[in-house]
Amino acid sequence: MKKFVLLLIVILIIISSCSKKQTYYKLAGYAQGTTYHITYQGSQEYSTEIDSLLHNFDLSLSTYIDNSIISRINKNDTTVILDSLFIEFFNKSKEVYEQSGGAFDITVAPLVNAYGFGFSKKSTIDSALINRLMQFVGMDKVQLKDGKLIKSDKRVMLDGNAIAQGQSVDYVSCFLESKGIENYLVEIGGEIRAKGLNPEGKFWRVGIDKPIEHSDENNRELQAIIDLKDMALATSGNYRKFYEEGGVKYSHTINPKTGYPAKQSILSATIIADDCITADAYATTCMVIGLEKSKDLLKRLGNIEAYLIYPDPENPDKYKIYMTEGMKKMIEK
Repeated sequence: MKKFVLLLIVILIIISSCSKKQTYYKLAGYAQGTTYHITYQGSQEYSTEIDSLLHNFDLSLSTYIDNSIISRINKNDTTVILDSLFIEFFNKSKEVYEQSGGAFDITVAPLVNAYGFGFSKKSTIDSALINRLMQFVGMDKVQLKDGKLIKSDKRVMLDGNAIAQGQSVDYVSCFLESKGIENYLVEIGGEIRAKGLNPEGKFWRVGIDKPIEHSDENNRELQAIIDLKDMALATSGNYRKFYEEGGVKYSHTINPKTGYPAKQSILSATIIADDCITADAYATTCMVIGLEKSKDLLKRLGNIEAYLIYPDPENPDKYKIYMTEGMKKMIEK
């Protein structure tokens, strides 16, 4: 009888274990003006919770929502209360601003707006306008104090597009990890964070696009494929978001030290780091400072990997690749 009871208990445990077997869920949707794709191994679907997370994120850091925290700061609303998302956003931005010597700067909003890449109407660009707007650019003009953002001038405004999307990827990833999920890939607008293994039991495979002008999901070509192992990846490039006016090409990456679109020797910068907020910020930084300064920065930082695509000096119609040593090990042969 005892043997029968013991056998019955073992059978019930096996049945219970099988009933709780985890599967891979695939979620997709729209957020922050772009798409997202999330794959994870778990025991239940979290689409409602993730949509709520992304909505809450926008209420903190979207400049396209009038009552978001960042929008209220830009309007000089003195009653706004900062949340943990905004504080993380600001502190990481300050860190990269200092590491890059000011090449990464979230106070670039007045310039981004003037060129038509921001949240207000495009202006007619001339040197006088740029010189005037440059008075309000620089993270030395803003600081956190007693839970509030203090500006040295009310005309200072913030733009989070160069870092917030990566932060949103981390936000969703941390939620999944809080649910005990060990295998996932979160992608929002091309920024990615991956952990563990994919449904085939292998490390997650992520593609780096060739820098083809006006490319999208329908006409993209892959430059390389990376095995992403418990890391985050972000890519910045000027081959998609730009416009031409009067024979001049205006890219969305603005150099906060000159006030003009970045005209450097990099077509696209892919950065791998421990978290996506860091990868996103340094991908933009590399686009601003160019190839040689990026090499110096990467060596100094030492904790991020990079895949930089730049024009061939001897043949502008072709391009070359610079990779850090760590990145070379991640590229599929």
